[in-house]
Amino acid sequence: MSMSLSVDEAGRALADPAAYADDARLHAALALLRREAPVHRVESPGYNPFWAITRHADVMEVERDNTLFVNAPRPLLTTAEFDAIRREQRATGRELRTLVHMDDPQHRVVRAIGADWFRPKAMRALEPRVRELARRYVDRMVEHGGACDFVTQIGVHYPLYVILSLLGLPESDFPRMLKLTQELFGGADEELRRGAGVQEQIATLMDFFAYFRALTESRRATPTDDLASAIANARVDGEPLSDVDTASYYVIIATAGHDTTSATIAGGLHALIDHPDQLDRLRDDPGLLPAAAEEMIRWVTPVKGFMRTATADTHIAGVPIAEGESVLLSYPSANRDEDVFADPFRFDVGRDPNRHLAFGFGVHFCLGAALARMETRAFFAELLPRLDSIELAGDPELSATTFVGGLKHLPIRYTLT
Repeated sequence: MSMSLSVDEAGRALADPAAYADDARLHAALALLRREAPVHRVESPGYNPFWAITRHADVMEVERDNTLFVNAPRPLLTTAEFDAIRREQRATGRELRTLVHMDDPQHRVVRAIGADWFRPKAMRALEPRVRELARRYVDRMVEHGGACDFVTQIGVHYPLYVILSLLGLPESDFPRMLKLTQELFGGADEELRRGAGVQEQIATLMDFFAYFRALTESRRATPTDDLASAIANARVDGEPLSDVDTASYYVIIATAGHDTTSATIAGGLHALIDHPDQLDRLRDDPGLLPAAAEEMIRWVTPVKGFMRTATADTHIAGVPIAEGESVLLSYPSANRDEDVFADPFRFDVGRDPNRHLAFGFGVHFCLGAALARMETRAFFAELLPRLDSIELAGDPELSATTFVGGLKHLPIRYTLT
């Protein structure tokens, strides 16, 4: 397949949501770029130009230097139309400003607000609850009578339950949060999105903002001991966070905090079905679970890329990048880099070392990485001892996206005790 692909076509795949719904096509394009043009300027209709960074070492170099390469004003790969709306929102103070959108020193201060909730001590306290929820969702597989769409019936609900419980949201609001998340990340997917236009994506954000504005007011009036209260009542330089910054903080935790993990668990299960030797190996040696969880995270790479903008003229791998130009860090590509991973297209539950970049690197390293790892391990620790057999019962389907995504359907048949 890569025989027929030009470097320019390969580059444009990075800006094509449909490419991320087709693993073979995406990885053929990325392998070509790593080999022939690891720092490649992409000009794709409907997008402002950017440089695609596809090698592990170069992605690391950009992430390490967070003063030369900053997140603002273009932290994500969005269309030129969306970029223009964002500029307009920024001017009027209505722009979504999550940790992803911020740079130091502000990033450091705001990140610290939620950091304690994801430290090892907090994770140890949360672990029994996570294990209990893992058991509940494996039991639910039994209730489905030996066949289900793993993503829609199991996979999306378990991490959603964990993170929204941590935030302290009422269970009755969970379905609404799930739908809004899927609309937010699935803006390019015909099945998941609210509508085709940019205005529908903005409307989804406004719904989030309205919900979280009410939550902020309630937690400021009557604080509780949950993460939502910690965010609502946080002070930066003696002042509470603005409405937009508070809502933005909730949005990233209430969306990225589960969508990425459900993608990992579903994609990890799919990989085990496709590689029965690895499934047997993991069942025979549960001690491999921590390594297997890392391999699932590398294999799926739920976050497809972040953008950085150069604050001065510079070079990456000898290619000149001008001040003000943007680079796209391709995590799926870095995580299949032949220079870093032995046999990168082999799913290996014992892979060690595994220097994947699925959580990013440097100051923007994923805040919830420890929780994602724990949830993934807990789910498979619960499932594997009870699993007699499992197979696909239809075609798995990936979501169309250029930002966050994974399987949206995984029809399976299984026998569980």
